[in-house]
This record gives sequence, structure tokens and C-alpha cells, in this order.
Amino acid sequence: MASLIKLRLSMLGSIALVIGITTLILSAILSLFSYGADVMTILTFSLIFVVGVHFLQWLISPWIIEALYKVRPVTSTGDLWVAEMVEKVAKASGLKRVPKAMISQLGIPNAFAYGNFLSGYKVAVTQGLIDSLPREEVEAVVAHEVGHIKHRDVEVMMVISILPALIYWLGRILIYSGFFSSGRSRESKSTPALAFLMGMVLIVVSFLSNLVVLYISRLREYYADSNSVLTLPEGGRNLQRALARILVTSGAISRPRSGEISSATKLKALLISDPELGIRSSIRAYDIDEVVEWIKSQKRISPLEIFSTHPDPAKRLRFIDRLEQETSKTKYTILRV
Repeated sequence: MASLIKLRLSMLGSIALVIGITTLILSAILSLFSYGADVMTILTFSLIFVVGVHFLQWLISPWIIEALYKVRPVTSTGDLWVAEMVEKVAKASGLKRVPKAMISQLGIPNAFAYGNFLSGYKVAVTQGLIDSLPREEVEAVVAHEVGHIKHRDVEVMMVISILPALIYWLGRILIYSGFFSSGRSRESKSTPALAFLMGMVLIVVSFLSNLVVLYISRLREYYADSNSVLTLPEGGRNLQRALARILVTSGAISRPRSGEISSATKLKALLISDPELGIRSSIRAYDIDEVVEWIKSQKRISPLEIFSTHPDPAKRLRFIDRLEQETSKTKYTILRV
């Protein structure tokens, strides 16, 4: 399928770009400042520190997420269907281990996947999602979240985000080194002024690298969407309707409940949809299919997509359309053969 192939190539190219930039910068630093013991010590310490901090965050993140988003396991009889749905979708997606089904007490409609080898992998849906969406749309959302676990997105994004953080940390060290140093280092070919200038350049490069990381995050969202399309009958259509309903419901949240939106945005990269992004209109009664078509007809809904962890909804829904069409053509070809 052309859309999936293009998506995977874009992800591989973006990841290669971030790795290439980091490697080039480390080589430049070693070249400009020589291979002295001080430089190697700084590089080694920076690498250990940045990797250590990110790894520790990854290890403890499941418990932070559960505390922040008020997450509990599925226990009540009325919610057992959520656990059954997660198990069904996980098996259809080819996962060997079924993620644990969880429910977040947030009133806004959303969902997220999280976990690691210590906590186990989990799929959580919010109470607002359960209350706002029909079950077939909840299932499509669950398939998206299972897709994140299947594609190892938490681990991929953790590793990729280390590289801009490393560049930023080295930049700060060089700035402080150039600012507070005087004279010329015995083991270095450079002056403090060069160290300061190089540090400023690295800060800018880390910012640009973070934009590439955000782009990769958006690509991973498309990739997770593909799991709904490829795993469930009518999965693409139901996911489109679910995303549209989430946007409508988020846009209709009243000011007194805006605190829920603010709480949800603290780790919004986890969520299936940016909770700050909503469609505001008089929609006490609406046809969700008309909303879907309206979103797809827009050039864009989010004007600052370049700084977002999530794709623009209009582009996202059109991607699902293309993938659905390609999947239908593939199935039709197989049937004809």
C-alpha cells in the first residue's frame, strides 16, 4: 500500500536525519576542540546523564501517568466490555501479550497507551470517551492505542528524543565553558569565544532537531491509525467518526470544566487527540458523518501543526480515507485472483 510505504520511508528518513545531525555535531565538537581528556570527559558525562535521565523517566512514567490521569484497572462489571474489547483487538493485531485495560477518570473523551517491562503495557480510555462514543468507535480508538504498543512507539520516541536533548545539554556546557573560561585550554585548539559560539549554535540545532522529533511523533500517530484500518472491519470509518466526535465534544466543554483540559495537556503526546483542539459550534444535535466530511474539506484545523505532537485532524482523516481505499483495492485484487 502506497500510503503505508510512504509513511514508513518518511519515518526512517526523519530518524536517520536526527541521528545523522547528532553524529555530525559530535564529530565537529571532537574536531574543533581536539580529543583531549576534558572534551572526552564532557561528552561521556553528557551522554550518561541524558540517557540516564530519559531512561529513569521511562521507567517511572507509568506510575506518574496513572496518578496524573486518575487511572484505575477495569474492575466493575459494567466496564468489563472494555477489557474484552482490548483483548479482542490485541489478538487481532497480532500481539502475543494482551495489554491491561484501564479507565481514566477524566471527563474529556480521549485514550492513551503506556507502560514498560516493569509495569506491563496498558491501554486506557477515559470515562468521557466511554460516555460520549458508541462502542464501535471506542473499539477503533482502542485499535489505535494497541497500534502504539505494537509499533513500540513509546520506546522509539524515547530513544529519538534523547538526541536533541544531548545536543542541547552539550550546547549549554559549551556556553558556560566559553563564558566562564579565560585564556586557551592546554588540551584544546579552541578559544572560549569559539566554545561560546559553538554552544549557541548547538542550542539552535537542538530546537530544530526537536521539530523533527515532533514530526516523527505525528508520523507515529498516522502509523497507529493504520492499525485501526487494517485490523477492524469499518475500522477507518469508525476511527474518523471517533476523532470527529472527540473534537466536537472537546470544543463544547464549558469554561467551568476547562481545568480538565488543562490537566490532560500535561502529557498530551500520549493521547489520541490533542485535548486543546476542538471544534466550537452550536452542535446540540449534529450528524457526525457531516462533521467528518466538513473536517476533511478543510485545508487545516490546527494552524501550528509544526509544533504539535499530533497531525492536523483534516490531514489525518484524509490519510485514513487513502489507506481505506488502498486496502479495499488490495482486497478486491486478491478476490479477483
